Amino acid sequence: MAVRAVNSCSIFRSAAVLPPPAFRCRFSRFSTLSSPRNSRLGFRFLIFRCENQFLSRGCRRSYAVYSLFDSVSEELAALRSRRVRANVKVGLTSTGELLEDKLVNKELEKGLLLEFKKDSDRVLLAVAQRRDGKKNWIVFDQNGVTSSIKPQQITYVVPGVENFDHTEISSFLRKAHDNLDPALLEFAWVELLEKNQSVTAEELAEMIFGSVDSLESYCAHLLLSKDELYFAVQETKGSRVIYRPRPTGQVEELLRKKLAKEAAEKELQDFVQVLLSARANPANAKPPKSSWMVDEKIQHRIQSLEAYAIDMCKSNEQKKTAEMILKAMGFAKTATSAVNLLIDIGYFPVHVNLDLLKSNIRTNHSDFIVAAAESLMSESSDVDEVNRKNLTHLKVYAIDVDEADELDDALSATRLQDGRIKVWIHVADPTRYIQPGSLVDREAMRRGTSVFLPTATYAMFPEKLAMEGMSLKQGEICNAVTVSVVLHSDGSIAEYSVFNSFIKPTYMLTYESAMELLYLNLEEEVELKILSEAAALRLQWRRKQGAVDTATLEPRIKVVNPEDPEPSINLYVENQADPAMRLVSEMMVLCGEVIATYGSSNNIPLPYRGQPQSNIDVSAFLHLPEGPVRSSAIVRIMRAAEIDFRNPIRHGVLGIPGYVQFTSPIRRYMDLLAHYQVSFSTLLDLH
Repeated sequence: MAVRAVNSCSIFRSAAVLPPPAFRCRFSRFSTLSSPRNSRLGFRFLIFRCENQFLSRGCRRSYAVYSLFDSVSEELAALRSRRVRANVKVGLTSTGELLEDKLVNKELEKGLLLEFKKDSDRVLLAVAQRRDGKKNWIVFDQNGVTSSIKPQQITYVVPGVENFDHTEISSFLRKAHDNLDPALLEFAWVELLEKNQSVTAEELAEMIFGSVDSLESYCAHLLLSKDELYFAVQETKGSRVIYRPRPTGQVEELLRKKLAKEAAEKELQDFVQVLLSARANPANAKPPKSSWMVDEKIQHRIQSLEAYAIDMCKSNEQKKTAEMILKAMGFAKTATSAVNLLIDIGYFPVHVNLDLLKSNIRTNHSDFIVAAAESLMSESSDVDEVNRKNLTHLKVYAIDVDEADELDDALSATRLQDGRIKVWIHVADPTRYIQPGSLVDREAMRRGTSVFLPTATYAMFPEKLAMEGMSLKQGEICNAVTVSVVLHSDGSIAEYSVFNSFIKPTYMLTYESAMELLYLNLEEEVELKILSEAAALRLQWRRKQGAVDTATLEPRIKVVNPEDPEPSINLYVENQADPAMRLVSEMMVLCGEVIATYGSSNNIPLPYRGQPQSNIDVSAFLHLPEGPVRSSAIVRIMRAAEIDFRNPIRHGVLGIPGYVQFTSPIRRYMDLLAHYQVSFSTLLDLH
């Protein structure tokens, strides 16, 4: 007589007395008990019900039961008769069964139904056809494809199947998936955990389906192999696997993670719907960029997509988030896909400048900074007002490119009675409004400079402060720092002064209009002609000091309507050797030389900019055409520029003893720094 455990009921049998076929212990899925230990997980304990057939006249059939001693002796005798090789790992299950017995692989033969791993993502069902060499097999899979597989690819051999018709694979799979109920695993887990018992697919099939037929066994295999919650692999050998129930605490943690994952997937799908809705909107009805920043989680996902689009992900988590979104949208995991998606939802403009984003250039000012700038305009007072010289009687020319939004320098000139030329370089005075260390100043320092692109200008200061407060404006009295210079007849500096002033710009000219006035040689614009003469003297003098002419042709591009799908693009070329451009550039160099001299004389720390004299043999470049070509070739071999904050450095390329950038304080923070130093110097020349 032998004893075996079937679903927690012991059935004793002998050759003389056999139990009736209909006698079976199975789960009743409708009768459950709750346990305090498991109620928090939503688990239910099962009541087991033993069923048997009734004889006529209401009498129950009786069974012969032999002694437990006989059954145990028989089982031990069977165990002793087995040979166990020393080099095979052998263990016992909680019921005393040998693990090795459960791990016996069925020898593969033609007609068997098996599951194999096609690749890392796909598992297929197939029918074995014939051997392919010593170990491999030719199989015909569920997709109608014939292929050769290795034994290690086989993940399960369906029991109870011989000469399976491959045309029935799809039907078999459909029935299997129709019968899958993950809740059954929960019931089995509770029972097996209490008994600390492992299980195979066939044993699970017997527990939850009451059958070990091919379909039920494969269903149990699918439940176990796809389960990530209740069971873990205990032992594996070939295609045979034994599973063990996970501890309650581990299941609790896995369940928590599963619920969190499902919640995240739900949020992702909700976000995908928002993206799809935005994509479907016409171009003029896309949600504004700011609307994507309201919700913290949506903002995180959008910023992850943006970082992925410009290949600037700050963490692997950010990259993973972007790739999950692209996958959910059905797009390839590429930067181009992310760019196109952000354009489609209106977050990126149609002609987005990715280099601008990669450089992390700030394209707008926060509301906080804008409010602080407007407060400065309404509340700040001019502490230098009593010391400013009134130069509103001078004719003042402001010359710049036609798209300039703010003007920070202008020029005046006259001829003295002794014939020498006196020029005034007027520079906008931002220190009238801002102080070092203030909120607006720190923001300007972070930006460093205004950025001028064909499509837009991104200013160092908020627009209203720069345009209405700091900028020089035609016909209005403006605050300025003025550098006045008297030139010797050879173009060198005879005398200079630096002071705060009031000016009233007379003309706002483009380079083209200034050049036209120079060609017309009008008597009423004699001051402009004097400025041109002063520029010529300065250029001649600098060349004698070793200056290298770096004037070249500079292409300029301006996009009038960058937001349109078909924008208007204007192309033109500036010749830096043209008289009007020479005039302005020479006066800017003159101003820089004076400020360097002034700072050195008064021991003022300034950003002194220099470029060591290069031993350049200009004659070696005479074979090149005079002008931009030759100038560009010479510039390429020059030494790099240097900055010293203590003493002036000779600027060999400009041919001057020292130089400080001073004429663009609204556009360039280094110039603003020089203004701070000059403005707060107690030795400021007021005369």
